[in-house]
Amino acid sequence: MKVLMVCLGNICRSPMADGIFSHKVSERNLSSKIQVDSAGMISMHQGENPDFRAVSTCRKHGVDISKLIARPFTTNDFDDFDFIFVMDKSNYRDVIAMARNEDDKQKVHLLLNYSNPGSNAVVPDPYYGGMEDFEAVYKLLNDACETVLEKLIK
Repeated sequence: MKVLMVCLGNICRSPMADGIFSHKVSERNLSSKIQVDSAGMISMHQGENPDFRAVSTCRKHGVDISKLIARPFTTNDFDDFDFIFVMDKSNYRDVIAMARNEDDKQKVHLLLNYSNPGSNAVVPDPYYGGMEDFEAVYKLLNDACETVLEKLIK
């Protein structure tokens, strides 16, 4: 099973979600069954590591995302991944707009709908905020990733 986390630039939310989800997969010894990656809807940060605040926040919780590298989302991701989790409605619209068919569209989900079904809640972008914003995003992502993993392994 392959899971992709998507946000705007792939330097804050999606690498945090990638790291958190990967950590949970590893803790359950499921790394041979579940693979995780992340991507962004813009290529502005392509090749960069995650924002230092995202790295610091995750490290505080025992999750290392420092070596992740930002990359843009491509149509090939529909072929390569079983689930595509997006952080907000703009990401959702952009990914859906790239879908080639209904099968592609069925793979795309707002991440927080798994921890709060039907809410269409979004993971706020902490980029222009402070460390407290990254901590709040970590909590949202941690809860959502736990719920998603539980649903996927049932």
